[in-house]
Amino acid sequence: MESFFRTALGFPASLFGAKGGIATPRSGSTTADRSAAAADLAALTNELGAIYILKQCEILEKIEAQILSNGIGSLFGNEKGANPGGGMRKITSCASLTSMGSSTRPGVDDNSTMVSDSKRGKTNAPEAREGCLLYVRALAECGGKEAEPFLVPLLAVTLEECSSSVGMVREAAEDAAVAIVNLVNPFAVSSMIVPIIFEALQSPEWRVKAVALDVLAQCAVCRPKNISRLLPEIIPAVTAQVWDTKPQVTKAAREALLACCQTNINPDVAPAVPAVVNAIMKPSETVKALDELKATTFVATVDASTLSILCPVLSRGLKDKMALNKRSCCIVIENMSRLVETPEAVAPFGPLLVPDLKRVAENVQFDEIRDAALAALNALTKALGHASVDEALNVMMKEENERIAAEQKRIEDERALEAEREVILRLQEEEEKRQWREAMEAQRLLDKMEAEAEAEKKAEEKKKRDISKKSVKGTSGKCQGCGLKKCKKTCLFKS
Repeated sequence: MESFFRTALGFPASLFGAKGGIATPRSGSTTADRSAAAADLAALTNELGAIYILKQCEILEKIEAQILSNGIGSLFGNEKGANPGGGMRKITSCASLTSMGSSTRPGVDDNSTMVSDSKRGKTNAPEAREGCLLYVRALAECGGKEAEPFLVPLLAVTLEECSSSVGMVREAAEDAAVAIVNLVNPFAVSSMIVPIIFEALQSPEWRVKAVALDVLAQCAVCRPKNISRLLPEIIPAVTAQVWDTKPQVTKAAREALLACCQTNINPDVAPAVPAVVNAIMKPSETVKALDELKATTFVATVDASTLSILCPVLSRGLKDKMALNKRSCCIVIENMSRLVETPEAVAPFGPLLVPDLKRVAENVQFDEIRDAALAALNALTKALGHASVDEALNVMMKEENERIAAEQKRIEDERALEAEREVILRLQEEEEKRQWREAMEAQRLLDKMEAEAEAEKKAEEKKKRDISKKSVKGTSGKCQGCGLKKCKKTCLFKS
């Protein structure tokens, strides 16, 4: 097992196992070699059990040491953007099924000859990271459901590695992400997969965004029912990526948006979904989408996922300059409001449509359009569970004021926390300066004492030299002429 793991990471299987010992030349590790070793290790894991290999044999900790050296909370970080310090720190509790954040992370020796992603803080070898991702993919494809709790949290790592500057690491990460999504349990889509994708969409790396959108489209194909229930959250997050500066992200956003919208089970809206997606992508296509929606006969019950698809286009149409487009929106809103399932389903979209409808009913000069706006407003108000338009507006204004107050409180709390941090930093800086001054003063006194001791020593030595010059006796007490302590009669220095 250890031999397979070292080979998968691109290291020699054994240091002294070769016939010639350590001095025997070895060929460099290739992606094919690492892939074969990863497949063998995955087969061994499937045979002996994921818990035994990953936990008891500490393979998972070694994988974390290679691809999660800074911890899972640091992933998708952007110090100058929306996620300072890392976006995954907010949802790391979802990854508690594995040993993320282990206190001990044994490393593996690094003798790579390739340049690592030092720009991204990746100090481990690219071959080792690729080997870990290859093993994750192989285990997801053949490991079965037993390995799922250990692999699903690693989706964040695979998405983060898609921004690597090494091509082989990017390819391995993309394949591993696809394999994990194919393995995932439907109940994990809303609790783990989609939150991880949302955090990946906040990453500063465009490759991470593109792959995250592809993974979301794959989830829509594999788990359509789960994605359909999450459309009110997914559509705003994906729509924000439509205007990305990278064409690859824009294309992936369109494909993901179309795949997610097609998971809606309402048969009345299904024919108009491509036109609605085109309208979201291109505002100039709004009129075509409104024409298709106006020709739609609503028969099935309208739920929250259906409203999440239609409301962005309808809101844009109500703001259009053309009065006929506003009339088309009013007709569509009136028709679908009569078939709303519950007031809770339409509640998130009331603040988006009611103010615009009220504005159309009050400001448009054509009586027919004003009547259509009033009819749509009354139907939407009943769908929201309110007795009148004024009551609906009052409730919305109250909710909006509460939201604004909560946001202001959050901003004030952040400012207070920031001010507290600044005070703590200032006190720490002052304490460091005081300690530095004390240390410098102590060093100055030590230098002074050392200099005085050196001067006294030199003075003592000089005094001894002067005495020795005037005396006929040496340092041992013997005469410098005859060499005896008591001079002979014939000695010149006999006194």
